[in-house]
Amino acid sequence: MATKIIPPAFITKAEEVYDKGYDPKVARGLLRFLKPYYGMTFGALILMIIVTAAAVSGPYFVKLAIDNGITAKNPVALRNIILIYLAVSIVQLGFNYWRVRIMSRVGQHVLYDVRTAMFAHLQELSLSFYNRYSVGRVITRVLNDVGTLREFITWAVLAIVRNLLGIIGVALAMLALDFKLSLLTFAVLPIMVWATLAFRKTARKNYRKVRAAISWANSVLAENVNGVRVVQAFSRQSHNYEHFSGYINRYFFETRLDAAWVASLFTPVVDVLGALATALVVYIGGTAVLGESISAGVLIAFILYIDRFFEPIRDLSRRFDTLQSTMAGGERILELLDTPIEVRDAENAIEMQPILGAVSFDNVSFHYSDDPTLILDQINLEAKPGDVIALVGETGAGKTTIVKLLTRFHDPTVGCVRVDGVDLRTVTQRSLRRQMGMVLQDSFLFNGSVRDNILFGKLNATDEEVIAAAQAVGAHEFISNLKNGYATSVEEGGVTLSVGQRQLISFARALLANPRILILDEATSSVDTQTEHIIQAALTKLLEGRTSFVIAHRLSTITTADKIVVIDDGKIIEQGKHAELLELKGRYYELYKTGFQE
Repeated sequence: MATKIIPPAFITKAEEVYDKGYDPKVARGLLRFLKPYYGMTFGALILMIIVTAAAVSGPYFVKLAIDNGITAKNPVALRNIILIYLAVSIVQLGFNYWRVRIMSRVGQHVLYDVRTAMFAHLQELSLSFYNRYSVGRVITRVLNDVGTLREFITWAVLAIVRNLLGIIGVALAMLALDFKLSLLTFAVLPIMVWATLAFRKTARKNYRKVRAAISWANSVLAENVNGVRVVQAFSRQSHNYEHFSGYINRYFFETRLDAAWVASLFTPVVDVLGALATALVVYIGGTAVLGESISAGVLIAFILYIDRFFEPIRDLSRRFDTLQSTMAGGERILELLDTPIEVRDAENAIEMQPILGAVSFDNVSFHYSDDPTLILDQINLEAKPGDVIALVGETGAGKTTIVKLLTRFHDPTVGCVRVDGVDLRTVTQRSLRRQMGMVLQDSFLFNGSVRDNILFGKLNATDEEVIAAAQAVGAHEFISNLKNGYATSVEEGGVTLSVGQRQLISFARALLANPRILILDEATSSVDTQTEHIIQAALTKLLEGRTSFVIAHRLSTITTADKIVVIDDGKIIEQGKHAELLELKGRYYELYKTGFQE
């Protein structure tokens, strides 16, 4: 009974497409990566033509050896034919070696070019892209989909040409030897074509199921590894194991068996057809040899040509599956590469001059390109150099979106954001962000040492500057107590450190860059009270002279701000100092009474 795979909810329709017919648009898009290597590819094609011609000539040399050497009892002719045949075989071996070497290099170069192009594009894509695509889907495209290109370019492209040339060459050689025996051999060809098409259709269906099961298994495996702490905390190991093994057994194992069964059936069918063609040729040809209408050499050459005629047909069926997978993978690759970069530098963008720190939001409204719902609605906000601006409000009110517009991760839909009176859309993003520092609620550390992570924002900083930044935020003491101090290795995400320690390193990283504008996006909400006191002591000194935007849920981080801005449903409803807003007894007053726990 056929099994039906039901993909998990997080797998989209596009991700379910594992096979696709030949698409000229996709082919043209992929060929641009092969263009720099057309010379090498053409050279490999010439070598392949020579190799194919040498392979096709083999049975003909056998015919000559039998007819002109053995039957004619001419040892000199037999020796010369064998020597020529050996020379041709050596040429075939050498040329085929260089063809494989060349196409392997082409495949690796194309693989490198595609992956680097995708990585570079991913670095430039706006944050809205990552709001729509999961990390797993992006990684699958960069690794798995690109991997299908290598197999196709390295082996399949020229293999398809080789098979077609082989079929044509063998057919011509057979027709040249004996027209009637050729037609007799070709008589089984319609059955072979029908069997090949039937196999391709059935195998495509089964292998599609296999690839879908592999995709699901990889996703669940990654999810369980990343969430292993939660799994163990709730003792879900047995349940997850039963779920995973049950799915693997039901879909992955069974579909693999189905695919293997189809493949095991196809090969004997082809062998039987080949045997049938051989039997017909041996019988009819043997009768002709006895009647002396053809030579024994012709008959033996025909028998050798039969296998060489059907083998490319079998191989073309397998290559067709590769072509389908390549088209599907190529479509997803091109879709990613063609994803527009929503935030781009203007053609005449200039370098941002050293920032003083004046910030203004002039009638700013914003919504995402694929959703007309306003996230921010007519925001007007001024900050003087050195001001500490606190943004408060319920979750989803639009606080983080304001700082994303300031760092130009998004551009306003309406209105303008200015720094020192300069419209941010007129300067390069790099020159703007070099003068900004940001610490997020969920701090992220990269593989490497503690020192490497602090240096992330200023690669040319000295060890003394790194230590000074760590001391300023109160991180030096705990770093010094680590096994190797600042050289201690930090695993991806900083899993070997506590939440508070990761946050302190993030503070040191931001402050080492000496930003003129500092953004703290709920940066202290994940630390304990003691760590927060350490940070607060450092911030009092470090925020001096810097324009700062602070998003916080804790009163202690904002009561001393120069201006507190209350955001509600994308609008500014109140702004002023702490005491002034308390006197209004409005929304801020209500938040103050509840301790900012929204």
